[in-house]
Amino acid sequence: MSEIQATSTRLNSIDVFRGLTVAAMLLVNNAGDWAHVYPWLEHAEWNGCTPADFIFPFFLFIVGVSLEFAIGSKLSTVASGDLWRSACWRAAKIFALGLALHVIAMILIPDRSFRLLGVLQRIGICFFLAATVLIYLRSTIVLWVFSAFTLIAYWFLLNSTGGYQPGINIVDQIDTMLLGSLAYQFDPVTFRAQEPEGVLSSLPAMVNVLLGVIAARLLRNKSKKTLTLVGVSLIGLAYLWSFSMPLNKQLWTSSFVCWTCGWGVLLLVCFHYLIDQKQLPSLGLSFGVNAITAYAAAWVVTCIIAATHAMPYIYPQWFVLALAKATSETFASFFFALLFTLSFGAWMYLLRRRGWRFSI
Repeated sequence: MSEIQATSTRLNSIDVFRGLTVAAMLLVNNAGDWAHVYPWLEHAEWNGCTPADFIFPFFLFIVGVSLEFAIGSKLSTVASGDLWRSACWRAAKIFALGLALHVIAMILIPDRSFRLLGVLQRIGICFFLAATVLIYLRSTIVLWVFSAFTLIAYWFLLNSTGGYQPGINIVDQIDTMLLGSLAYQFDPVTFRAQEPEGVLSSLPAMVNVLLGVIAARLLRNKSKKTLTLVGVSLIGLAYLWSFSMPLNKQLWTSSFVCWTCGWGVLLLVCFHYLIDQKQLPSLGLSFGVNAITAYAAAWVVTCIIAATHAMPYIYPQWFVLALAKATSETFASFFFALLFTLSFGAWMYLLRRRGWRFSI
């Protein structure tokens, strides 16, 4: 086991938080009919923050919490170089898995082009950046200062280089220049690209991980009141900041970082109280133990369904005819996503019961 993966303290609340986040990710990503989706399961088109927009930043926040519990106690006993090399190796594996999933999608799904960046790639990049900062800066105060400087610098950069409009902001300009047709969206007419997990926006996304590290330190030190105050303060700061810098997941604005991390901190406090202290059932634990396995497996299954053209036969017969008349097409679409998610939850439960845990 690598130094990064080793940990002497494991809280069920962290696995539950991570697991419920992954389950929500599967629920959002696998609607039965994209023309009929509940608004709370859709991402904001541009500015704003829907419930679905919390999912990925929550996951990055939990990456930071886990990172601190994994290596925080080793900073004074293990050589920084050893920890950093271990972090580099793990980040590279996560990034490579993301690339592999996009290759699978390109091969199996008709007319699907290769995308260089994505969810796992951003996790790998942010993990690497945050781990490097943690290993070499260490001090909680320095982490606060570094995070604040990053968010403020990003705010000034966007304000001084075209603002926040699609296509003309500096984030999209850099992604167009560096990624081109390898981005999530590319217009061959205007030669403009848009990548939700782009290059420049990975810097503020890294702060989600660093704030997770800070939250874990407060949690470890039994500072739940301080942690709650931090969460409320981040939410208040985000609200005030949003008048100058809108909440925007596509650009991963600084206000969006504070908003999502503030709620992430409060949820962490709640999960810790309910699960670690009050011993409530650890719903979502199985997803959390094998989070990346669940995400990758769901991706592959989705690609296979698309490649075999099974959806036009399965969904209309089993879901639309059976449910839409009694309820609505939107509920039928949601119910498909729910069954998809629960199916993987059952599989992850079996893996956990057998003691199988796949780590990257």
